[in-house]
Amino acid sequence: MKKQKILMISDHLLTHSGVAIQSKYLVDGLIKTGKYQIIQLGAAVNHKSYDPIKLNEDLIVIPIDGFGNKKIIRSLLVSEKPDALLIFTDPRFFNYLFEMEDEIHQVCPILYWHVWDNKPYPKFNNHVYDSVDSLNCISYLTYNLLKSNHQHKTTYIPHSFPDSVYYPLDENSIKEYKNQVLGKEKLNDFTVLWANRNTRRKRPADLLKAWQIFLFNLKDRHNKSNATLIIHTNPEDSAGQNLYEVAKSLNIQDSVRFSTDIIGDDEINILHNISDCSINISFAEGFGLSTLISLYTAKPIIVTETGGLTRQVINPETLEKYGIGLKPDMTTISGNQEIHYLNEDYVKVEKVSKAILQMYEISEDDRKSLGKKCREYALSDFSYENMISSWDKSLQNTIKNWKESYKRINIVNIKELV
Repeated sequence: MKKQKILMISDHLLTHSGVAIQSKYLVDGLIKTGKYQIIQLGAAVNHKSYDPIKLNEDLIVIPIDGFGNKKIIRSLLVSEKPDALLIFTDPRFFNYLFEMEDEIHQVCPILYWHVWDNKPYPKFNNHVYDSVDSLNCISYLTYNLLKSNHQHKTTYIPHSFPDSVYYPLDENSIKEYKNQVLGKEKLNDFTVLWANRNTRRKRPADLLKAWQIFLFNLKDRHNKSNATLIIHTNPEDSAGQNLYEVAKSLNIQDSVRFSTDIIGDDEINILHNISDCSINISFAEGFGLSTLISLYTAKPIIVTETGGLTRQVINPETLEKYGIGLKPDMTTISGNQEIHYLNEDYVKVEKVSKAILQMYEISEDDRKSLGKKCREYALSDFSYENMISSWDKSLQNTIKNWKESYKRINIVNIKELV
């Protein structure tokens, strides 16, 4: 059987962004079906070399600056004649591509793995949605926003990980690693993990303020201070605040540990395992990979009920909860000249601190029982096998049927109107 050739544009799959990581797992899974050859245009800030990288017989990565341009796409359409074009990142990076969708459709269909952070439905994206043949939605919120307007080409395919990548460690290993990472004096501490990029949207400084309030309440209510917050990020990222200085100003630096190195899957798995839960209070979050990893490692989560986080903390079918969901105290309308409107959901730091204390007060046995349900939920509703099979089905159906659905401009009809 001849393999179908997929041209993919996303973050370079050998880099460390969330898009890159999911690109890699998607590509790995599709290649293992034996049906596909993939050429990725891999975007990154810096490349040591721009030479194409042949990773195996079915995968070539071509390093690029940005997310491509019309010249590159035209060249590859002619030289490679792909069976499909698969794109994956913010639509703003693909404006050039949507402008030339008629040229692309002379050769192949366009599939988009898409997420939109929040309500309301973005009418200003209609030119994007009309330009693609399949809209595969990463979050359940995105799926619900798009399905009524683009019913016949919208599918829910959430992010996922192979279950062998992130998983619970045994108790002895957890104690050993916790001793290595935090030290003997914090071996019995209640530990919370925050692992995100240091940007305003993620609200890391507000989390530190909530942690300060939690520590005060912990001392007042239980006369204890046995708690540690692990912050895995770059505290001096130019896109965010200086978190070292924020922690100092709040006088909580003794209870906060910063993890600043770029680390691999094994080390990330350890950070989640040595923590009692993870937290994300972003005011806008398309999906939330870090909290999904927590579910895989059998750890509950504390999250704002916004974007993709809501589906992670609450099963919409059974209403079972996998941690603590925080309903927004305030919703503002944000936007700019390209994104005309977008809701931002804010939770008060006092509510966040109460949620942390609530998680602290859950008994260790009950947290373990909840954690077991978290992993079961991750393996069922965010199954890697389902992600690959859903993408395989989407590719096959789209490649087979796209010509019947694509509404190409009919020049004859235009002449008749003149």
